[in-house]
Amino acid sequence: MKKIAIQGTLGSYHDIAAHKYFNGEEIELICCNTFEDVFAAIKKDSQTIGMLAIENTIAGSLLHNNELLRQSGALIIGEYKLRISHCFACLPEEDWKDITEVNSHPIALMQCREFLARHPRIRLVESEDTALSAETIKRENQKGHAAICSKAAAQLYGLKILEEGIETNKHNFTRFLIVADPWQVDELSRNKVQNKASMVFTLPHTEGSLSQVLSILSFYRINLTKIQSLPIIGREWEYQFYVDIAFSDLLKYKQAIAAITPLTKELKILGEYAEGKSSI
Repeated sequence: MKKIAIQGTLGSYHDIAAHKYFNGEEIELICCNTFEDVFAAIKKDSQTIGMLAIENTIAGSLLHNNELLRQSGALIIGEYKLRISHCFACLPEEDWKDITEVNSHPIALMQCREFLARHPRIRLVESEDTALSAETIKRENQKGHAAICSKAAAQLYGLKILEEGIETNKHNFTRFLIVADPWQVDELSRNKVQNKASMVFTLPHTEGSLSQVLSILSFYRINLTKIQSLPIIGREWEYQFYVDIAFSDLLKYKQAIAAITPLTKELKILGEYAEGKSSI
């Protein structure tokens, strides 16, 4: 049985993504309050695998998780892209006329702006987690409250679904990373194709330093799928670059990394893994 640490509770999108990624395998979820707790669980028990959201097609990147990953020493062993569909759910005995407040994670609220704009009398209240909002409404019998959460969470906690598919953009996906202790990577990645990599590096504050790196990646036919810059605290006008790349030729990938290394500072490979497919 695999132990999977997630941020959130049962019925959360992390829960759904974990079961889809490890489909057919027996898993035990370790539910954590924060992403810091996810990495703490891996550090406490090297057999524990972590799963964390890293970016959303609407809300963008979770920048803090990039930094947590870099600092943790854990490595990426896979990714999963989950279609996010929200529902509006309340206590079984209530209906639209009873709802005065909606609770959910701030990103989920943002993803449902058009739906919420059609119900201006309902007060928006941010919470830690979509599924936790549903669980709290049921446990505390919070009349007049509704949760924006997954259909799975609403069903798990016995709530009535008033409306499904309330997200503004139907092409709403969250990309999750599966991370593990470096000592477990070879075992967990055995027999899996590696065609994607994530890395972080810094560059000297000189003209053309980034374009040189990008030119080399292009020369080796490496596909740049994401680049994110973050300022380095305490070092004015210096940045860390988080980069995702995809490749079809492992040798050319290795040659590209060797070629850019002398041009960068503190280059660190965060993981080499198989590119994830999107769920429907």
